[in-house]
Parts: sequence; C-alpha cells; structure tokens
Amino acid sequence: MRPCFQKSNFLLPNSTIDMQAWSVIACDQYTSQQDYWQNVQEVTPDKPSTYHMIYPEVYLQEKDDRISKIQQTMENYAHNNILEEKVKNGFILIERSTFSGNRMGLLGVIDLEAYDFEPGNVKPIRATEKTIASRIPPRVKIRKGAPLELSHVLVLLDDPKDELFSTLMKDKDKYPVLYDFDLMMNGGHIKGYAIEKENADHLEAKISSMQQKKELFFSVGDGNHSLTTAKACWEEIKKGLNPQEQENHPARYAMVEMVNLYSSALIFQPIHRVLFHANMEELYEVLEVFCQQEEAQIQPGKEIVLYQDHREIGIKLVKQDDRLPIDILQAFIDAYRLEHPEVDIDYIHGQDAMYSLLQTKENCGIFLQRIQKSALFPAIVAGGVLPRKTFPMGEADEKRFYLEARWIKEKEAVYDISQSSRHGKYLKISSINSLYQFGLGCFSFFL
Repeated sequence: MRPCFQKSNFLLPNSTIDMQAWSVIACDQYTSQQDYWQNVQEVTPDKPSTYHMIYPEVYLQEKDDRISKIQQTMENYAHNNILEEKVKNGFILIERSTFSGNRMGLLGVIDLEAYDFEPGNVKPIRATEKTIASRIPPRVKIRKGAPLELSHVLVLLDDPKDELFSTLMKDKDKYPVLYDFDLMMNGGHIKGYAIEKENADHLEAKISSMQQKKELFFSVGDGNHSLTTAKACWEEIKKGLNPQEQENHPARYAMVEMVNLYSSALIFQPIHRVLFHANMEELYEVLEVFCQQEEAQIQPGKEIVLYQDHREIGIKLVKQDDRLPIDILQAFIDAYRLEHPEVDIDYIHGQDAMYSLLQTKENCGIFLQRIQKSALFPAIVAGGVLPRKTFPMGEADEKRFYLEARWIKEKEAVYDISQSSRHGKYLKISSINSLYQFGLGCFSFFL
C-alpha cells in the first residue's frame, strides 16, 4: 500500500533572490481589502516573487489576461534559474513563528487517490468543509497551462501526543537550512530544513505507519477548494491513461504542508452568524422542530446563544452522535433561509464586530463557542464534512505563504529552452505524457 503522504522534489529561489519579497500570503486572504494587495504589489514590482505567479482573489475580474501573465512568469522563472531544485526526493521541515506561537509543518505531497471531498467517503484524507461547486470550474480554468505548482494547503494531522513533530524538532539541527527570514506584511518568521535520503525514507515510513492505526489521520484544514479542484482535474486526466501510466503520473499528487491539529499555535476561534431581517423568537421555535427531526434535544445552556435587541436565548444541543452543534445549526439556517428569502446572513469573527451589527433591532445574532480539537475528526467521521465557516485556522497573517514550488518533468524528457512558448512551442519533448508533467501546476498551483 503506497503512503498517502509522500516525498517529492521541491524548487526554491536561488541565493540572489530577496526572500521577503518572494514569499506572499495565500491568494484567498484579504479579498475585501485591496489596499493589502496594493502594498504587496509595491514591494514586488521589479523583483522575482510568487506574487507574479498567483491570482489574488481580489483581482478575479481580470480573468484571462492575468492568467496569461502568470504562465509567462512561471516559464521565465523556470528557464532562467530563478528557481532551483533544492530538495530531491525528500521533505521540508518548516518552523513558523506567528502571533499565536510557533508551529511546525512538513511539506510533502499527498496522493489524490487517497483523498475525497464528498461527504460520507471513507478515504484516508478528507475535506473538513462542504465544497461549494460553483467555485471549482473557474479554478480549473486558472490552472490550465501553468508549468509550476505552488500551494497554500494545510493538512491537519491527528497526533494528540505530538509524536511526529516533537521528534523532528529534536533532530532539526542535523538537517540543512534552506531558508530563514521574516515574512512580509506581519507574516512572522519562517525557517525551512531539508530532509532527504535515508532520513526522508524513514520519515515517510513512520507517517504511513501512524496513519494505518487510525480510521482518519489526515484532514484538510485550509485550502479545501484547492484540493477539490486538484482531485477533479486528476479524475479527468486519468481517463486517458492506462493503469501503468496512472501509477506515477504527476497530476496524481498535490503539494501540501502537514501540521499537527493539536499545535498550540493553531487556535480555533468561533465564527458567529448574523441573520438580517429575522425574528429571534420565531427562529427558536422553528429550530426546536428542526432539532427534533435531527434527533437532537434542546436544553438550556450557552453552547449557542441567540441575541436580538438586548434579549438572548441560550441553548445546548444534546445529540445521538459525534456531530458538532454547528453541523445541525448550519443545516437549520440553510433550510430556514430557503423558506425565508428575505433573510440574509453574514459570518463574523469576534464579539465586538457582532455587537456592532446587532445595534439594528431587525438583526439576530447567533453566538457560538469554539470547537474542541478532540471533537474535530470524530465529527468529520460522523457527519461527512463540516459546514462552511465552521472554524478559522488563525488570523489572516498566520495563513500559509507561497514559498516552495514544484516543476515536474519525465526522466526521459529533453527540454530545448531555445524553443520558447512565445513562438508557439513550449519545449522539445521526447517522452510520453511530458506535457502533462511539465504542466502539473494546472491542477493545484495556488488556490
């Protein structure tokens, strides 16, 4: 049985590159704050940077024109040795300092045959939140033709005793340092170590052994839609491959950083709900009926608090299974809004922001408690996936920054760099499926 989490080759900028300008935050952050991305643009106008290889969602209206520029930049960085292969058949151990503390991560690739985003699946790697189907086709289009893969995906590891990373931390000084610098725009500090050869082999085997002892060992903490898109693309690609070709086709894999769910630097904060033009008493009455249908009982408590016009109703849900309260609550809200199209919703971080919106008497707030980490994986097993906006993994500045890349080619491929894509040709290729491998990034390069 092949491991779910595996070694790979990784590219990093050459030693002349300004690393702080190179590394930028995940493209799905600050989507309503264009000034953040304008500041990033000011830092990176004439410098090599991952900013020129990603599509910040704040600029989605630019569409195809920006996509073409991204692909040209990737080709330029690859052909002009701006990116170099710094890790061969190994992992990258990552030490990240954030406002919430220090967290360890391990960069590798996951086998997409071991991953599924559909609720109720029994794959070893599963999504944490429900996939929004409308977000997938545009992302597939963005990936087409991209020769490099970057990633902001964080995969959660169920390791309560921190068996894996505590051992890696003790041994980190024996691994070569790849990078060590401050991230831009309040992103904290990051340091990376290369784990290769026998050390990488032993580490891959250890992770595989740990995984086989649990029903669910990996779950996607951030970047669910990125892996959903990668999975969808792989399913389409493999239709044209025979079983032997499918075994090691690069589109079968996606680059991710694995982090321990129980890291003290991963703080789960609740995401509250505000319902506009809703009546609290009516909501509560309909919720009671809905919970009965879901075989859950409502009791007094503070697990969920409905608030409107200085009045509140506190409840606790007693369930028959391991589903989280938010699972039942969000299903209720979705059903209620279908019957009441005049009711709008917003998802709010922080109590101060909530109370500012509840100054208006027509708005009803739903305050939630943070979920317990130990309840997360059982809840996924019980309910399939969690509702959208269940928990954030830290503040925006603590999200993963783009830094490493993957540029894939077949061993037999011979690239003639003189044949530029500007002249209608990519490269001279002498092996089967090389175009697919050279374009791996079209399946998971940044979203």
